[in-house]
Amino acid sequence: MNKINTATTLAFALSTALAASGSALADSHAGNKHAMEKCFGVAMAGQNDCAAGPGTTCAGTSKIDYQGNSWKLVPAGTCLETDSPTSPTGKGQLEAFKEVKA
Repeated sequence: MNKINTATTLAFALSTALAASGSALADSHAGNKHAMEKCFGVAMAGQNDCAAGPGTTCAGTSKIDYQGNSWKLVPAGTCLETDSPTSPTGKGQLEAFKEVKA
């Protein structure tokens, strides 16, 4: 094989490998997205994920631990088992809530 054919073959193989890995990466992120849920009242101050409720603007803006209108993404099915001392049930909630005294 000459240098031009070798370079062309290598470039094609590399681009094919990159395209395949990018597709697999996108699939793995999509899979993670479906396996997570928003859990309100479990984030520590300044550690909430984005789009918290009134009084916050985005990620990392919650003012108190276990703020009832701020959330963290947690593995699906674990929220209602996660401790939250400000929650009416003492566990994380799937919707925002008004905090009770901890």
